[in-house]
Amino acid sequence: MRKKKLMCNMLSSLIYQVVAILCGFILPNLILKYYGSEVNGLVNSINEFLRIITFLDLGVGTVVCSNFYKPLAQKDNEEISKIYKSAKKYFNNIAKLIIFYILLLPIFFSSFINKNFSLIYDMTLIFSMGISSFSQYYFGMVNQLLLTADQKGYIQYNLQTVTLIINTVVCSILICKGTSIQNVKLTTSLIFLIRPLYLSAYVKRKYNINYNIAYTVEPIKQKWNGLFQHLAAVVLDSTDTIILTVFSTLSDVSIYSVYFLVIHGIRQLIQSITNGIQALLGNIIAKKEKVKLNIAFNLSEFGIHAFTTFSFGCVLVLIVPFAMVYTKEIKDTNYIVPLFGSLLACAHACYCYRLPYHLIIKAAGMYKETQKNYIIAMFINIVLSILFVKSAGLIGVAIGTLVAMLYQTVWMANFCSKKILNRKIQKFLKQFFVDIIALLIGYFLTHKIVMKSVNYFSFIILCFKVSIIWLIIVIIINAIFYIKEIMEAKIMLTKTYR
Repeated sequence: MRKKKLMCNMLSSLIYQVVAILCGFILPNLILKYYGSEVNGLVNSINEFLRIITFLDLGVGTVVCSNFYKPLAQKDNEEISKIYKSAKKYFNNIAKLIIFYILLLPIFFSSFINKNFSLIYDMTLIFSMGISSFSQYYFGMVNQLLLTADQKGYIQYNLQTVTLIINTVVCSILICKGTSIQNVKLTTSLIFLIRPLYLSAYVKRKYNINYNIAYTVEPIKQKWNGLFQHLAAVVLDSTDTIILTVFSTLSDVSIYSVYFLVIHGIRQLIQSITNGIQALLGNIIAKKEKVKLNIAFNLSEFGIHAFTTFSFGCVLVLIVPFAMVYTKEIKDTNYIVPLFGSLLACAHACYCYRLPYHLIIKAAGMYKETQKNYIIAMFINIVLSILFVKSAGLIGVAIGTLVAMLYQTVWMANFCSKKILNRKIQKFLKQFFVDIIALLIGYFLTHKIVMKSVNYFSFIILCFKVSIIWLIIVIIINAIFYIKEIMEAKIMLTKTYR
């Protein structure tokens, strides 16, 4: 049963991420063409400032998910109801604070950031985009966490896929008809409102939640100990754009957003493969199945590292050609910045290399024990980005992210080896060595392959050539060093945990 749920989660999440990547290329490109780089930069800046409000989550969402594992495994409806009610109360308060934040944000933008548009322009755009943030916390967050912990994430992934396709089609039509950017973003918010409302109805129908249950002791253990993991995630996702907004220009934000389209898409694709793994590991840990835990983790680590090497190896070579094709018709800003693209790709490759360790830390609920690592990584990212942005611009913020992610990957791998898995750090060092070897060989063999002309057809041909070479390299290198893991993975595809 666990294997079936894991496969459903991974497949539905993978489908969603592929759709998200494809749709993610369409709307930003139309915004660039019809509204220009300044508006595109403004939209991306507002997105990041709205994302900052997730800081108010304070990591409680991650801890809530971890707390659901045990009562779900034991089918303890009373404890599930207590956790649900406590979390619901907390996220409703966040939703109220979001309203206040959205009211203040236009004043900040018009006064300090955006001098090219009026207060009314900023206000209507921010309000249109802010509806989604409010509805997510007020209607859907706890239900989403419950389904994820119960290994039913596929329900929300399928729903996200459908609403994303609808949104892309509708908004594309609106943009091409000359609709204002405010109305386009308002349409997006209203379409995405379907998600939390549906999840709320589903949970009420399928779970025996006692919404009026009373409790005297806080049911969410280590409620505030996920704070620094959450802060680090917010900093990683938002720091670059915010620092560029404050210390650079909206044009630089627009350039960053184009490169991050590819980076974010690939990162989300890799994360889609891991969706369900945390819930699986959490279930195994809750049942104290130590042998199965090590087997499951070793296979997860091997698979995530191999897929990350293949994916970001291709990105290293293809990100600049993509920018050339994607912005071919945009003349107001130079979008060709090769060094920035390479550094950003390396930084987020490190982010993905750390995923297996991050997942098992959350599955084990070891938030307090790891918070120091997240604090240090967060400050490395912020301090280095601010120090270098004035002299190096886009490249400066990429350096800050790269150093922070490299530090965090090594620290987390060492912690998990010693404190959770009881294995030697040499396993990680070997894996990291294999990744580096594959990256160097792959880049050496593919970086001089060029497009014959700057158009999507030539880019697709280039993608095909590069990806085939990288796939062969990653398979051969990993087969040399990890034949045992490959054979175990083959066995796992035909056997189910019992």
